Parts: sequence; structure tokens; C-alpha cells
Amino acid sequence: MPHTLLLAEPRGFCAGVVRAIDVLDSVLDREPPPVYAFHEIVHNRHVVDGFRARGAIFVDDVTEVPEGSRIVFSAHGVSPAVVDEAKRRRLRIIDATCPLVTRVHLETRKAVNDGYDVLLVGHRGHDETAGTLGQAPDRMRIVEDADEVARIDPIERPVFVVTQTTLSMDDTASAIDGIREIYPDAEVRNDICYATTNRQLAVRTIAERVDLLLVVGSANSSNSVRLREVAEAAGVTAYRIDGIDEIDPAWYEGVDIVGLTAGASVPDELLDPIIEDLKARGVTSIEPIVVAEETVEFRLPDELEV
Repeated sequence: MPHTLLLAEPRGFCAGVVRAIDVLDSVLDREPPPVYAFHEIVHNRHVVDGFRARGAIFVDDVTEVPEGSRIVFSAHGVSPAVVDEAKRRRLRIIDATCPLVTRVHLETRKAVNDGYDVLLVGHRGHDETAGTLGQAPDRMRIVEDADEVARIDPIERPVFVVTQTTLSMDDTASAIDGIREIYPDAEVRNDICYATTNRQLAVRTIAERVDLLLVVGSANSSNSVRLREVAEAAGVTAYRIDGIDEIDPAWYEGVDIVGLTAGASVPDELLDPIIEDLKARGVTSIEPIVVAEETVEFRLPDELEV
């Protein structure tokens, strides 16, 4: 059974997630339920269920929200069309979009205004990608990998490239290389955020030593899924789990060293039972693996600073 646990640092909540959770938490403290949120505030089942228990209602269409109600936009950002519809319905908006996602939106709109067509490297159907695509839907195309770049119709205007903030660094680099082969003069903004980068670097470092890696994070969390993929690409057996209940003890058979990390929307409290269980199974050494120290903080929206 395992004797050593390597804990990735940094792991868990990033500054954008902290801000979004603080926004919804503050609104629920100040206002009687129901309070509506457009999409899950962050992609973590436990966090979302906790807010539901306090009266938050998560919707995927603002037309589901009664006119005049309070609505919070999630950390992943929204398209201008969503904002316009919310205003038409006289919804009282508080925007919890991660500032790093907002930066991508601003880059996109400026590029289009400057005469570019935009390629968005990202995953179709993800909330963040939908919000970014909505910034200029007539002048943007999504590509998921280098192979897809070669299949899109030729672009006549200058090309500007933005990326989803939670992608695999390696996959994104490959897609960007593919774009540059066809559009060598493309203006590229690699927007993978600091938190995604740091968590992937920590997994790469841990992968050099562990026999098994556990990634805590929900299935719809892009950055959590990427962490498992990064570990597997490094040749390590890895599982993504929502919490301790999804662990199969058979995974530990023949394993000496276990690695543990968590996606950027995961509270540390979900890791505590896993750590205690590993201690009970014989782990005597717990070693933090630190690749970066994160000091980023984002202020709350003006409406909540009063």
C-alpha cells in the first residue's frame, strides 16, 4: 500500500474562482432567495450544490429568469447577446466573470475592430468558449487542434488568435503551431491563465515520482480534465474524481507513492478526507511539491464593494 503522498502546490481555488464564489456568497447574504446565476458559478458540483441549498437557482437561459430578478453571471463569462437579453428583461446584473476571461473578450473585440478575423483555440460547448465566441460570432471560428486548422475555409483578413484560459499547454502550443504554418503572420495571444499553467506544471513535476495521481475536480471542469490528461501524457496512471466516494481502493494496489492535486474550482476541504484515508492506509510521509506561489487577488464588483 502507499507510503508517501505528494501534494501539488498550487492546487485548488484560483483567484477568479475565489472572486466568483465570493460574489455569489455575498449576494445570497444580502438578498432574500431566489438569486439566479447564469450557468454554474464555477464548475464544481459540491460548490454548486452548496449554493443551491442556500437558494441559488442556476439557469442556462436568461429567459428562465423572472423579469426584474437578480442574476449573477458565472466566472466563465457571457456573450453580449446574453447581457442584452438580461437588460431587456430588466434583470439586476452582477458580473462575476473572471477578469482574465474578460481580458480575452476585450482582446477579441479590439482585434475585430482593427480588421482581423479571430481564431479561438478552445473546446466547443464549454461555457467560456461560448462567451468568447459571442463577442464577434461573425468574425470568429473555433479550432480545437492543429488538424482542424487545416480543414477550415481560408481566411482572407489578417488572423488574430485567442485561447480558452483552461486548456492544456501542450495541446494549445500544437494548435498554435498549426495556425502559424498556414497563417505565418497571425497575431497570437496565448491566454492560458496563470492558474491553469501552474497546476499543470505541478502535475508534470509530481508525475516524475508517483505511481498514481488523483485529480479532484468535476467532469465539466476543463482545467481538472486537463490535469488528468497531462499526467497520463507523462505516463502516469491518473483518475479524475469529484471526491473520496469515487475512489476505488484497488487503485492503490502495488502503489508506493500517490500524487494528489485539484482543479482550480475545487475547495481544499474535498481533499482532506482523501488525505486522512491515505494516512489510515499506511501513508507516513506527506510532501508538498511547490512549483509556484500564487498571490493574485481580484477585487469584487463595484456593487459589492460598498
